[in-house]
Amino acid sequence: MLMETAAIDLEGRAALAATIARRVGREASDFRERMGAGALDVENKGLQDFVTVADRHAEDTIRTAIAEQYPADGFMGEETGGTPTGEGFWVVDPIDGTTNFIRGFRHWGVSLAFVAHGKIQIGVIYDAAVDKVYAAIRGGGATKDGKPIRASAVIDQNRALAILGHSRRTDFAEYQEVGRVLYDLGIDYRRMGAAAIGLVRVADGIADLYYERHLNGWDMMAGALIAHEAGAVVSLPPLDVALGVGGAVIAVAPGITKVVAFLHDFAGPLSEP
Repeated sequence: MLMETAAIDLEGRAALAATIARRVGREASDFRERMGAGALDVENKGLQDFVTVADRHAEDTIRTAIAEQYPADGFMGEETGGTPTGEGFWVVDPIDGTTNFIRGFRHWGVSLAFVAHGKIQIGVIYDAAVDKVYAAIRGGGATKDGKPIRASAVIDQNRALAILGHSRRTDFAEYQEVGRVLYDLGIDYRRMGAAAIGLVRVADGIADLYYERHLNGWDMMAGALIAHEAGAVVSLPPLDVALGVGGAVIAVAPGITKVVAFLHDFAGPLSEP
């Protein structure tokens, strides 16, 4: 049984997560620059899923650092697995946007979420494109390198910018339909290939919407909390579903939620973070 949230050292865990996310992110960047794409030990795991030496090293480093300071915490990593045990547990994607990382496209990041008392309590993401750490503790707002951030105040859909994700686990026709409806609404959109980074772009007010039909828990959980704490309206699967089979995520600036309500028709049952 999980301890009461108040009894868990969230501040200490968040500080550790921010430090280790920045460290492993910079190490991965340095590794990528030294080795170049051709020398990376890339192993194809299936559609859109790649493993690299940097992935494995990053996850091992994160796991070790957490175990040293909080040995009772559970750990679930994209590369090494794990189970949700202990006072609380971490859900980690050591490099979200691995294909971008491999090819030298800098929209990738390091994502750490801490779950306790049945809720995401901490979200931390290192953004390689700007060398910044986004972070949130439930109820405490969201920050970028310690400075508060807020979701966009845009209310005019013709000024809105969306970021879409697409998984090959879902129908491409649906992705096209979402793009078509956004286009008809006058909302411009991009696709970057890293959900964690798309979600913090909404948190930072750079984009006004992030939507993807299917993500795994480690792809969405940290970014969902950060966007939520920044004031975005966020929907994702219930915790057990997100950890089990994954699902859709929607993060939208509050001023245009009604405009993009149609996305829930595609997404299925969702809840707040």
